[in-house]
Amino acid sequence: MSAFERGGAPRRLVLASASPRRRELLTLLGVPFAVRPVDVDETPPALPPAETVLAIALRKLDAALAERAPREIVLVADTIVVIDGEVLGKPENAAEAAAMLRALRGRGHEVFTAVALAGAGRRTAVVRSEVLIREYTDGEVAASIEAGTPFDKAGGYAIQDPLLHPVARCEGCECSVVGLPLWTAYRFLLDALPGVAPQRPDAALVRCAVCPLREP
Repeated sequence: MSAFERGGAPRRLVLASASPRRRELLTLLGVPFAVRPVDVDETPPALPPAETVLAIALRKLDAALAERAPREIVLVADTIVVIDGEVLGKPENAAEAAAMLRALRGRGHEVFTAVALAGAGRRTAVVRSEVLIREYTDGEVAASIEAGTPFDKAGGYAIQDPLLHPVARCEGCECSVVGLPLWTAYRFLLDALPGVAPQRPDAALVRCAVCPLREP
């Protein structure tokens, strides 16, 4: 029996994130959840990228668990962009956003997303993807910044940005680059919420049918 199954009362899922992208992705799994963001220091520690993103996600998880009610299951995620060994966080102003977008332009980089879930137990995973950015113009960069797109996103871009269309190619889990690897979340919820059947990601998004994380 899973640790999540002990006791008879139903459990409640909480997404401890302010990200609208993560909220939209989690909604696709068809599991009811509450949103309860946490505010933590997201300064990256001096660790390898996979350990860095997991450390930040665990900060979020610990903060959320300190506030959770009994029978709640808490899900958190964190995403970092890494180029030339440097972690790019969320730009704080327009100049920083422009510098990040120009540094990424026409080049490949790595995206790491950590997912952590806890309640009566704990599960974690880190997903790595490789992303190639297209050769957009300075004018397109300016338009994206004017729209406010970069400021809450690691690396200053969103793969789904309708103005910039920044990504030429993604090798890995595209949902992870958006902010939440759906197949990972799906597997976690199958174990964490017995009696609740999440919708398979490939029933919700075409891209999930060809994701390397796809369940058979």
